[in-house]
Amino acid sequence: MLLYLKNFIKSFILLDIFKGLYLTGKYMFFKKSVTWNYPYEKSHISFRFKGEHALRRYENGEERCIACKLCEVICPAQVITIEAEQREDGSRRTTKYDLDLSRCIFCGLCEEACPVDSIVLGPNIENSTFTKEELLYNKDKLLANGDVWEVYLQERLNKDSKYR
Repeated sequence: MLLYLKNFIKSFILLDIFKGLYLTGKYMFFKKSVTWNYPYEKSHISFRFKGEHALRRYENGEERCIACKLCEVICPAQVITIEAEQREDGSRRTTKYDLDLSRCIFCGLCEEACPVDSIVLGPNIENSTFTKEELLYNKDKLLANGDVWEVYLQERLNKDSKYR
């Protein structure tokens, strides 16, 4: 009976509504905003973030990919297509390295499977486009991404190797 009376009084004086209004007012006027003005302010990205793909080069400018096709085999979404040819010195190099970013699930398995750290996922989170064709990456675009982010990628791979 006492509990019933207590609940009736709380509902009669609208205690829960006033508690909610107090909380709303407190956050509206006295707390600092937690949102970012996105295009102008950007949040911190973890070094383990997996964004847009990139192909890396060696220091002498030669591409790292040895056409082992492990990334193509391990990709669960089957977005990577590789064609290779034999060179005069007996090594294999890619002639075609295509990646369909519109189907990619950004799992990072291609990065983990690569024995020479050729394919990596970079820091770019802004990969929205107007057409689907812009999300079809060829070897030249992937190498250009690697050239742009090489310093960041090397630093991230060094940090990541500490945790393995």
